[in-house]
Amino acid sequence: PRQPAKTLWYDRPRYVFLEFCVEDSTDVKVVIEEQRLVFSCKNADGVEFYNEIDLYARVNSKDSQEKRSDRSITCFMRKWKEKVAWPRITKENVKPAWLSVDFDNWRDWEGDEEVERAMVEQYAEV
Repeated sequence: PRQPAKTLWYDRPRYVFLEFCVEDSTDVKVVIEEQRLVFSCKNADGVEFYNEIDLYARVNSKDSQEKRSDRSITCFMRKWKEKVAWPRITKENVKPAWLSVDFDNWRDWEGDEEVERAMVEQYAEV
């Protein structure tokens, strides 16, 4: 039986970040489309996780990527319309139980592009 992974998200001027909280993930698959993200993986116990998100707005799938760590899988998706804040990650104004705002990384980002660029470069180097 599949279950959704606990997911955190936050917004930046150029990118939207999603973190799927699955420790020791295997068989990770991330499909980023213009208006949708599909995520699946298994954990060390063989539990299958599956999340499908119809996105609030369009993203550039060619300039989006994911990075796996021991604790989670982080996706960063390039917005089509930069510097437009997303009030939510989902298209519908419904918040699934497994989805939360990542308040540790959330901030009002007026003029915060340098910080964001450094974060993306840091991910790219790993």
